[in-house]
Amino acid sequence: MAVLVTGGAGYIGSHMALALVDAGEEVVVLDNLSTGFRWAVPEGVPLVIGDFGDEDLVTETIARYNVSEIAHFAAKIVVPESVADPLGYYLNNTAKARTLLETAVNCEVERFIFSSTAAVYGDPSKNPVDEDEPLKPVSPYGRSKLMVEWMLEDTARAHGLRYVVLRYFNVAGGDPKGRAGQSTPKATHLIKVAVQAALGLRDKLQVFGTDYPTPDGSCVRDYIQVTDLAQAHLDALRHLRGGGDNLVCNCGYGRGFSVLEVIETVKRVAGVDFPVEIAGRRPGDPAAIVAGSARIQERLGWKPQHDSLEEIVRQALEWERGLAKRQSAM
Repeated sequence: MAVLVTGGAGYIGSHMALALVDAGEEVVVLDNLSTGFRWAVPEGVPLVIGDFGDEDLVTETIARYNVSEIAHFAAKIVVPESVADPLGYYLNNTAKARTLLETAVNCEVERFIFSSTAAVYGDPSKNPVDEDEPLKPVSPYGRSKLMVEWMLEDTARAHGLRYVVLRYFNVAGGDPKGRAGQSTPKATHLIKVAVQAALGLRDKLQVFGTDYPTPDGSCVRDYIQVTDLAQAHLDALRHLRGGGDNLVCNCGYGRGFSVLEVIETVKRVAGVDFPVEIAGRRPGDPAAIVAGSARIQERLGWKPQHDSLEEIVRQALEWERGLAKRQSAM
């Protein structure tokens, strides 16, 4: 029996593949390599190159590798891009996910773990935000993910598929052993962009808005280390295999940092200064969003191991240095 990891050559998916391998699980990765990398797939793990919305390919993969669970990571994730290209996001994140769910049901896949997002909450009325907060996404990205949550709920009710939805907050850092990290060249994640500026790979860093109703005027986010996030998926898998009920959980630490605080942390850890430019707000960005994390700890037994912003930044710096060496050697 194997776990199919869609998007397993990407940032978070590759860390999940590593975590599964470390746990002794059978794994197969499906990725179209549009933003992922062949080298990011752990050694010995089969890589099927293709689209998760390709029903025939997914059916063949499930049968060939005896897949019993799917961990679905493949998605478009850039909020401003989703505002500019909503139909592209609804196609990739929602319509293709519907095909994947139908294929899973037809192939009698038993369990499904879905990578959702804190963007389903929109601009919440309180922080930390718990899972019962009204869902009011303000971007096509958030809406595209919420629609999949609804589809999962309805599919489970009709067909018995069991699932856990994990709503990510801001994912950052890299594998503590240096095996994986955020590698997307045009990634928009704040910590990655900031460490690139610290390493001279960017001439400046832009801050999108300092007039929000937050202590320093910049957006506040909850940053979760990627290995801790992968562990949450393993805990979700164990929960479902043990007969646990369908569940929706936030993935965050319950502590927020502003954009300006993150920048200062990167400068301090890197030991360098770099130019910062204040720009206007981006469409679709809420002022502040911090995870209420009681449910995931109580229901899944999840225990963060890397909840230090300094550690997360250090991991990102080391990974970015390694990427720069890799690219200069090519």
